Amino acid sequence: MRAAPTVADALARPHNGFTGLRLALSLAVVVSHAFSVTSGNALDEPLARATGFTLGEHAVNGFFAVSGFLVTMSLDRRGVRDYVLARALRILPGLVAATLLVALVLGAAMTTLPLADYLRDGALWRFVRGTLTTFKSNAALPGVFSDNPYRSPLGTVWTLKYEVLCYLGVLVAGLLGALRRPWPVLLCVGGFAVGLLAAEATHADLPKGLETALRLPLIFACGAALYLWRERIRLSVWPLAALTLACLLLHRTEAYRVLLFLGEAYGAVWLALTVMARARFDPAADLSYGIYLYGWPIQQSLHALWPGASGAMLLVPALALTALVAAASWYAVERPALRLKARAMGRRTLGTIKPAGP
Repeated sequence: MRAAPTVADALARPHNGFTGLRLALSLAVVVSHAFSVTSGNALDEPLARATGFTLGEHAVNGFFAVSGFLVTMSLDRRGVRDYVLARALRILPGLVAATLLVALVLGAAMTTLPLADYLRDGALWRFVRGTLTTFKSNAALPGVFSDNPYRSPLGTVWTLKYEVLCYLGVLVAGLLGALRRPWPVLLCVGGFAVGLLAAEATHADLPKGLETALRLPLIFACGAALYLWRERIRLSVWPLAALTLACLLLHRTEAYRVLLFLGEAYGAVWLALTVMARARFDPAADLSYGIYLYGWPIQQSLHALWPGASGAMLLVPALALTALVAAASWYAVERPALRLKARAMGRRTLGTIKPAGP
């Protein structure tokens, strides 16, 4: 362990693998949905039966760990105003474009209603409003995917609600000065862990909504803690191996979920800063957000067009189409928004308040 680099050492290197890791995680979400989009049952996925969570849920866990790490670093290095601008320009343009494209282009092409009736239907505009204001992911479009097991055309945006709430939590912590010292974030991690253990102890069958409301902030807080304790935490395979062994031994106990989430948070940052950094797997184009947004509607569309085909048969065309649409989203929407962010930050460099590090 003493020979292993600290997180700070790894961050000082010229390369990291966060973009590559996010790409791999987004593709894992698409692979995971290949099972459920055709059957309507997430438990059809082998990993769900083995671990209690689907491949897609494990991938989302990794996303939240990476997000907690990078978002906390963003506020620490850039300051409050640039942080708010950066978060808004990273999330909103892609989401607005995806919502309008799915509602007005894909929905118009796939609906069983006459186009004029579709455009006049109040459900269409409720879908647009609900997706953009509350990240509602279970809303349906009129006459679209009526025969699919799931009717929702943007079934992955629900996680953005938790993402934004976590962003706000980091912002509040920064404004209160809690990021200037590393201890408060450990209390936050401990609080969510104790809350999850208490919820499991009081529920024979833990409700999925409650578990998610504790799971995602816990993992995000773990990512934040790994950044704030970067001078002390070392990147080694041994903590990951120990947490994996503990999960195997305590699989049927209340401690299993907490240990699993801690291991996944550490593992995601470890992968990005060691394995993927050494492999230089850090693509210039960050397609992960586009893949995450568009994978589900494309898979829904393919299943609606070929209802007799299995998810495995549709997976390759789904991945190919999703990658193309994600590339268009990156080059036409997301990258221009990031350039706007960079220009805006460059004009305000002297007016930015930078919180002190740990």
